[in-house]
Amino acid sequence: MAKLDLEAIRHGDRLALARALTAVENDHPTSRSILNALFPHTGNAHLIGVTGSTGTGKSTLVNQLAKSIRNKAPDDEKPKIAIIAVDPTSPFTGGALLGDRIRMQDLAGDKGVFIRSMASRGAFGGLAHKTAAFITVLDGAGFDLILIETVGAGQAEVDIARLAHTVIVVEAPGLGDDIQAIKAGILEIADILVVNKADRQGAENTARALQVMLSMAHGQPETQVAGKHMRKSNQATIETSKLEQKTWEPPVLLTTASEGKGINELITKINQHKGYLKETGLWQVKEADRLHKDLEALIRDALLQQWRQGLDEVAFNAILADVIRRKYTPLEAMDLLLKRS
Repeated sequence: MAKLDLEAIRHGDRLALARALTAVENDHPTSRSILNALFPHTGNAHLIGVTGSTGTGKSTLVNQLAKSIRNKAPDDEKPKIAIIAVDPTSPFTGGALLGDRIRMQDLAGDKGVFIRSMASRGAFGGLAHKTAAFITVLDGAGFDLILIETVGAGQAEVDIARLAHTVIVVEAPGLGDDIQAIKAGILEIADILVVNKADRQGAENTARALQVMLSMAHGQPETQVAGKHMRKSNQATIETSKLEQKTWEPPVLLTTASEGKGINELITKINQHKGYLKETGLWQVKEADRLHKDLEALIRDALLQQWRQGLDEVAFNAILADVIRRKYTPLEAMDLLLKRS
């Protein structure tokens, strides 16, 4: 990547940043040099994941969050905010609507907010394959907060828990029975629980049901609740005394994002959670866990690509035909293919 382009990204040039993200998303030959050049400047942004089922109002909530955070700060202290909105890719056409940007039009005039949609391209877990790389670019470009809105598939959206420092799980009344929240494993990923569309009937009941579940989980070790998605080896690096003195219990908040109600309280809790992570050392642990996962994913992709490059298509199709005829099990076929590579 040319030095001019890198400097332009570091100084907030939106066109240069957009081109860099496109290069990274499409695996352009320059993408590796872009990521390598920006990585030393990363590790400063607060990564905030916003997840939940479709229809809970995640996009509206993200829009109001960004707008309120910017408006509340003094002119000389306004944080730079980036928004990554992951939209589902059609399994039939391969296309994606990328409609979240349409719902965030009132942020378009704010030069301190950068919005980028990306298609999931068949990835599971609520994110896209290049979401982590996007974060490297945006963090390296000097953004203070990066809001990541997941696809909205519900129960499968667990990858955000390893990616973000603070995970906001959004629920809404009227989308199903209260036990659905338990099915989704909501306590496993939430740092903050939000019942959005609180002007609807049943919002208070939904909030109470979530609060009951949190009360049932009370008394578990901290790393099983707020640090639940981290590897145990990393949990061991945290000073136990700090966690015992100060634990984080996910709050349940009521918001009506379309009217801006409850947003200030949500911002307060986000800031409190960031302070908690810094004070206890969980911030560094989450960073280490995120980079560990990124490295594993890169190695996995590289090994798969190397295997495919040396693959004998004729032999592969012959073994696949034997699997279809039930001559080999898929595990036996895998052993045969790996021995041939």
